[in-house]
Amino acid sequence: MTQSPPPADLTMQRSSRDRAAVHDRLEEWLTDVLPPGAAPEVTLHAGVDSNGMSSETVIVDVTFTEGGQRRTGEYVARVAPAAEDLPVFPEYRLQDQYDAMRLAGELTDVPVPAVRWNEPTGEVLGTPFFLMDRVAGVVPPDVLPYTFGDNWLYGASPEDRRRLQRNSVEVLAKLHGIPDAVRTFGFLDPAVTGHEGATPLARNLAKTRAWYRYAVDTPGGSPPSPLLERGLSWLESNLPPDASAGEGVLCWGDARIGNTMYRDFAPVAVLDWEMATLGPREMDLAWMVFAHSVFQEIATMMGLPGMPDFLRAEDVRATYAELTGIEVGDLTWHQVHAAVLWGCVFLRTSARQIHFGEIEPPEDPEAVFHHRPLYERLLAEVGA
Repeated sequence: MTQSPPPADLTMQRSSRDRAAVHDRLEEWLTDVLPPGAAPEVTLHAGVDSNGMSSETVIVDVTFTEGGQRRTGEYVARVAPAAEDLPVFPEYRLQDQYDAMRLAGELTDVPVPAVRWNEPTGEVLGTPFFLMDRVAGVVPPDVLPYTFGDNWLYGASPEDRRRLQRNSVEVLAKLHGIPDAVRTFGFLDPAVTGHEGATPLARNLAKTRAWYRYAVDTPGGSPPSPLLERGLSWLESNLPPDASAGEGVLCWGDARIGNTMYRDFAPVAVLDWEMATLGPREMDLAWMVFAHSVFQEIATMMGLPGMPDFLRAEDVRATYAELTGIEVGDLTWHQVHAAVLWGCVFLRTSARQIHFGEIEPPEDPEAVFHHRPLYERLLAEVGA
């Protein structure tokens, strides 16, 4: 088979901040945060460009005095983007992310990196940020997608791929199993930010509608998308009578393997909590399945075989039922919802690329949807 070449590099500029200023302000701030005499020295490394498109992620070493000895800690700073850099999300509630990670780490054995220092005011770097421990591991790459080949996951044996898949689904099972999530994680309910609905699922859909409006209505935003509007209309007209949504569980939100670090095919760090919410279990499961489907679709479009037997919906549902004893409902509605959310992401990331001069505005605004054929097939299957 003749294979098309892979697309051009997909990395995207995330920030217009001055690195020297970031270094100096972090060092000054930590001098006040750490105990007297700590004398912190900050070393900034490169950010993370191979995965993730929303928050700014900065790799930081901090050397300081503790117990009379100099030691160096390795951290990652998660920094909310500046408004002038066209953020992906309408708002970045860094305190919510910090608290969700802290609680998930305390209440489960899911390997959530320990969160350390939180700066919620934005007075230091211009936007809020927090520091968490840096963990050693490998991540299935987004750039180029792991389905393209020539990476550790693609080259793994079928047994190791299945082990990684099971371990990843187990992360969701454990997060969803946290008792009384409505009380513990009530700050993540979309109702807190004004999104109305009778159930957590309905409120999450209202939040998705608001995100789409933000993507097309804000200065520097994208033209309206008929495809996304079709999907939203179908979702609103076919909202499932969702028994599990009546209570809601902790949903990681951006529940995909590209947001997980692994060692020996087992998760060692569960990352990227911007989309954490209260909702039905199916939201996370469908997101994990759909995220792989997007990368599989891109590989197929490029004439590559990809990984068609990996993270299939029926396998994920069966593993989840085995681990939890809970048979989740059909994932079709939730995959359409995931497709709309991915569309919102692509609208915002392309707007940022245009803003930073990395691409020209496309004649067809929906040409930036890397999942477009997959999404259109889903709409056709449900009659939307």
